[in-house]
Amino acid sequence: MPKVIVLGGCGAVGSVAVKTLAAQGTFSKVVIGDMNMAKAKALIAETGSKSVTAVKVNAEDPKSVKNAIKGCDIVLNCVGPFYKSVKTVLGAVIESGINYVDICDDVDVTVDILKMDKAARKAGVMAVIGMGASPGVTNLFAKFVADTLLDETDSVDIFHTHGGEPIEGPGVIGHRFHCMTIDIPMFLDGELKYVKYFREDGIALRQTFEFPIVGNVPLYPYPHPEQVTLPNYIKVRQVTNKGSVLPIEYYELTGSVCKLGLASKEPLEVAGKAVVPYDFAVAYIIRERDRILKRTKFGIQRGAMSVVVKGKKDGERQEYRVHMASEGAALGEGTGEPAAMGVVLMQEGKVTAKGVLPPEGCIDAKDFLGLQGRMKPVKTKGKKKIVRVLYAERIDSQGNVTKIDL
Repeated sequence: MPKVIVLGGCGAVGSVAVKTLAAQGTFSKVVIGDMNMAKAKALIAETGSKSVTAVKVNAEDPKSVKNAIKGCDIVLNCVGPFYKSVKTVLGAVIESGINYVDICDDVDVTVDILKMDKAARKAGVMAVIGMGASPGVTNLFAKFVADTLLDETDSVDIFHTHGGEPIEGPGVIGHRFHCMTIDIPMFLDGELKYVKYFREDGIALRQTFEFPIVGNVPLYPYPHPEQVTLPNYIKVRQVTNKGSVLPIEYYELTGSVCKLGLASKEPLEVAGKAVVPYDFAVAYIIRERDRILKRTKFGIQRGAMSVVVKGKKDGERQEYRVHMASEGAALGEGTGEPAAMGVVLMQEGKVTAKGVLPPEGCIDAKDFLGLQGRMKPVKTKGKKKIVRVLYAERIDSQGNVTKIDL
């Protein structure tokens, strides 16, 4: 039986992917590739599976990556932030001739790794990038609605939020700073445009959205890859992506700190000592997150994601909304489980295209939904209860709302 390695397997997302893959029995070996062997050992014990092993790997060192992935059939890359390491990892994987899946959600580096398509095809490598929640599931649902439920597609708007995870580390905060400071792509009026998070064009795109379970949440422009990749596979005039983190007070604090310039890594002299604003900002935000969670009595972690697709069917205006939401699970499960499913689909032969491709370019949403119904649940310790919802709505030209099955 085949062997898969999960790089970043001890992280919030990677650990979920490891446990999900171990529960399926699709692979004879599930390898945790990580720098932290103490965490890896604990995760192996938690899975209770003899098929799970671990290897130490530095994702920023091509030689280390090649040594770790040698003998594997598929590499699942969950090492963030992706703008730092994904080109190194994918380059090493292509040179090793091994198939690949990742959860890359950094749009700037997505543009770069899509340029590695020719090298991947030449090496006979299948590389599915951005196979998480957003990007990932969002891409598949958007393509599914456009292909099967509409004759013409006008717009795809993606909304997401999550919060209350047990822990958030420095890398997560750094990723948010990155998202707030880079140019944010939005596909508007049939062309790719770029807005700034704090500039008027970015502020104009802010809105609120009513999610199942989570409720009404303020959302902000988000630099995810869907806006860049979906227009290559769907004839559409608009693709947007907007998100936030809960509690919203916490996310807005992160934005305020970033806007003040405290995300800078340029040292300042303070009372005769060199202080890096970025280091202070990250420590401060992590501390304040705990205080905000307690003060707001936030409770259990939760998250939601909705894909809104508008267009025409038989000449009539139609709108479809696909909703996924959960309570008791959020970022880790929401991203790690689809990533693991992408790996299983690849191993089952449902992914066949060679090259570097986004999910909508090589995965059939029907295959994904079918696999979701037969995935074996992950065994968890304790009494953690997870509530999940997945449903779609059709809104006709008269504004009538009908719940539909996918």
